[in-house]
Amino acid sequence: MLPVNRQRAIGFIRRGGEAARAAGLDNRLLVPLTRGHGGAALQFEVEPASLDQLEPVRHHGGGPGGEDIGARMHAFSEILLAPPAVEIRRMDRTPGARPGGS
Repeated sequence: MLPVNRQRAIGFIRRGGEAARAAGLDNRLLVPLTRGHGGAALQFEVEPASLDQLEPVRHHGGGPGGEDIGARMHAFSEILLAPPAVEIRRMDRTPGARPGGS
């Protein structure tokens, strides 16, 4: 996105975060300090306990009765310079380890 659209994009991503929280999922908005050419300017991460929890957030804003995100994603796509990428990453934690800890 263009720098002029950054705050608007953050607003769209925060609404996605609210939907994820409503579905009981941890999430975070990441603003990379440095990035390679063509890299993401903003990132949104959701931490589901299983992949079954991911699709309702992506398609229905958090599950049955949640916000239909079609209109929000259409408006968001108007300010994006490239289509958003969806990456599924897996991070196994040692039982009892704190998130972000070593």
